[in-house]
Formats: sequence, structure tokens, C-alpha cells
Amino acid sequence: MDPLRRHLHHTSRRQFFSRTGLALGSTALASMMAEESGQPAPHFAPKVKRVIFLFMSGGPSQIETFDYKPKLEELRTAELPASVRMGQRLTGMTAAQASFPLVPSMFPFERRGQSGMWVSDLLPHTAKIADRICVIKSMHTEQINHDPAVTFFQTGHQIAGRPSIGSWVAYGLGSENKDLPSFVVLISQGSASSGDQPLADRLWASGFIPSRYQGVKFRAAADPVLYLSNPEGLTPQGRRRFLDDLAQLNNEHQSEFGDPEIATRVAQYEMAYRMQSSVPELTDLSKESEATLALYGPEVKKPGSYAANCLLARRMAERGVRFIQLFHRGWDQHVNLPANHPKQCRDIDQPSAALVTDLAQRGLLDDTLIVWGGEFGRTAYCQGKLTADDYGRDHHPRCFSMWLAGGGVKPGLVYGETDDFSYNITENPVDVHDLHATILHLLGVDHLRLTYKFQGRHYRLTDVHGRVVKDILS
Repeated sequence: MDPLRRHLHHTSRRQFFSRTGLALGSTALASMMAEESGQPAPHFAPKVKRVIFLFMSGGPSQIETFDYKPKLEELRTAELPASVRMGQRLTGMTAAQASFPLVPSMFPFERRGQSGMWVSDLLPHTAKIADRICVIKSMHTEQINHDPAVTFFQTGHQIAGRPSIGSWVAYGLGSENKDLPSFVVLISQGSASSGDQPLADRLWASGFIPSRYQGVKFRAAADPVLYLSNPEGLTPQGRRRFLDDLAQLNNEHQSEFGDPEIATRVAQYEMAYRMQSSVPELTDLSKESEATLALYGPEVKKPGSYAANCLLARRMAERGVRFIQLFHRGWDQHVNLPANHPKQCRDIDQPSAALVTDLAQRGLLDDTLIVWGGEFGRTAYCQGKLTADDYGRDHHPRCFSMWLAGGGVKPGLVYGETDDFSYNITENPVDVHDLHATILHLLGVDHLRLTYKFQGRHYRLTDVHGRVVKDILS
């Protein structure tokens, strides 16, 4: 900016503040103080205080996990009827196929628990908690490819740039712990040898909401959070003096420009300073009992594993982290599904069930919501060559399964139904906006009222859609 334009810009700002005083700066400061003291209030009495979202990136097959379809066994190798497909748009992976042979799951199902819900033998530990979970078999989405589908699940919109669900929750409810972020992200790599879809940092970004609400990614490294440790030669006392001096400069800048991102920057510096003590304690699993470690399985002592991340999620829940997102990669089995889906299921089965059990044992499940699932499901027909012991499945957005557990959710319930091909929903459809609205509702937030004004429009996570799925609520 040239000097004249800069002068005019500053004059305009000063004139504005001469009329309004420091109202904007005071509002920003009050907002910061309110969040750190836990004062942002829900719209009505919440059923849960926090959410743990176990996101299976790549799209688990509902046919191999929760949507038992015995008729597919009778129809093996038969063509998918045109009356079932109904002209559905296909991905580039199968659009050119001359044939769409139906293929059943190779893995047995059994009825589990008193509820009698069908759960695959691939998930023996999840089967043991069948009476604690609510399975939605009628999830659906409009997105048929990974990037827009994952983006849609995380932000409520298929095009990048909107705030993530964790950011909306942090913005609406604030934090219960001033020493830890309100929104944390953990990523684990699946055991499958193929199908690793990328995960961009924008999936947990805050979009147009102030950046202090974005997710903080923890790493499986000596420093779980980048740049948290002091540089060599800088003492804790020196860092404190440096931050105090920097805050003074930023506050002067804030009074001149009124930019809320300056207040955000000050808050983030202070959070990082407090995290120097809180994060090492959080990530130190040495004080966990052997019984607890055994509950989560043999991978729990491996940093960055899904099991370790599930245990960290429980520790974060204990410490008041509001929204905890676990991404587990590797579910995209277009080919070799019989070899790779069992590996993925072994990764997540015991730790997921352990997380539910552990929270229940500690009295935390009643005020925690756990959500498990991916961005879409898989097709009933085979992608590529179908053999006696091998097959693949393409993306399928029309119906897929997820499960929820915790406060406010009916345990042991199976909600929604699909046809004999697990291809179309026949009862109680639930779309992504509905799930988002229900998650917010359980947190005491009305999804219609949680908005943020940007470029002249009031935005919300559910956009102009969404309904609370009241039938699954206790």
C-alpha cells in the first residue's frame, strides 16, 4: 500500500473508532474471556458435553460390517437390475464396465446382544457392545468421490472453504479447559496396502470463522504439536517475557485496526504457552494401568496408531476437550476387499469398542457422544474381475451405515433400512445434514440458530437443510 492510501486507510479507521470507542476491541476481548471461562451457553439443556468423531476415511463397506444382505448370496454373479440402479451416476472407476455382477460378503454375520442387531464377524469387539450402540443403516450423501464427500461430511458443503463441524462446535460452545484446544485432530494410517486417500488440513479448518476455532492436529512425534517447544537457548521465563511484549504490540495494533484476527493471534500464542505444560501430561500414557492398555489392544503403545489415538481421545474427553476427531485412513477397497477390509477392521474394532467401554466405566459415556463411520459406503456389485475368493466394491453414496453411542442416543437400536441389495434406502433416510443437526442438538445447540455472518450472509453448518433425527434420541 502506498503512503497516501495507507494514510487515508488509517484516518478512516481512526474516525470510525472515535465514534465507536473501543467497542469492537472490547467485544473481541470479552469473547476471548467468555470462551476461556467456559461461559458460551448452549441454546437448551445439552445431553452431552463433547463429541468424539471416529472417521473412517475411504468408505467402509456397509455390506461387510452392519448391513446384512443374505439374498445377495442367492444372486451372486447376477447382474444388478436396472430397476435397482435407476440410472445412478457412476464413478470413473466403474462407468466403463460392461457388467455389474452382484457379490455377497465373504464374511459371516450374527445377531448380537439382547438387541439382536446384525454385526459382521469382522467386528467381534464391536459385536460385544451391540447393546450400547445405535446403528444407522440409512445414511446417504450426494457426493460420489472422496474429496467432495469427505469435505461435505466435515463442513456441510462439498466445496472447500466452509468451517468444519469441530470449528462450529468450538465457536458455539467454547472450551471446558483453558489449557487445551477445544478442537483436536488425530490421524492414523490403516493396515490395508492400498486406498490411502489424502487428508488436507482444510478438513479441520475454521473457514471464515476466526482461526482460533480451527482444529489442532496432534502428531505421533516427540512434539505432538508443531513449534510448541521452546527453541534452543530460550528459557520458559524468556518465552513469557517475549509473549508479554508481543501481546503489547498486538494490542496496540488491535486498537488501531480492530481486526479480530489480531485478538485470535494473541489468544493462540497464550494457548500455545499453556499447552507446553498440558500437552506432555496429556500424551503421557505411562500412568495408564495395564488393564486399561490391554483393553485397547496390542497397538496401544505404538504412537500414532488408531488404538493409541482412541486412548488419547478418552484422556482428552476427561480433560474437557470439546470436539475430538480421529481420522483412520485406508478404507478405499476398489479391489482386494477380502484381503484389506479385515485388516482395517482389526485396526479399529477393539480400540473403538474399548473407547466406549472405558468411557462407560469412568462415568463419561453419559455425557459424551461417539460417532463412527466414513464418507459413503460401497456398491453391491463387483468392481473389476469377480473371482471365487476376490472382489472389489466401488463408492456408493445412496446408502451406508454408521453408529453412534453415548449420551442421548438410544442404545441397541437399528435405525433405517435398505433394499435386498443394500443399494437403496427403503425406510427412514438420514442425510449428512441430518446427522450434523442431531450432533449439535445433543450438545444443546439449535442448528438453525448457530450462524456466522460472512460476506453479507448468515451461514450455518447445515446450510438451509437438516433435521434432528428424533427417533434415535433417548
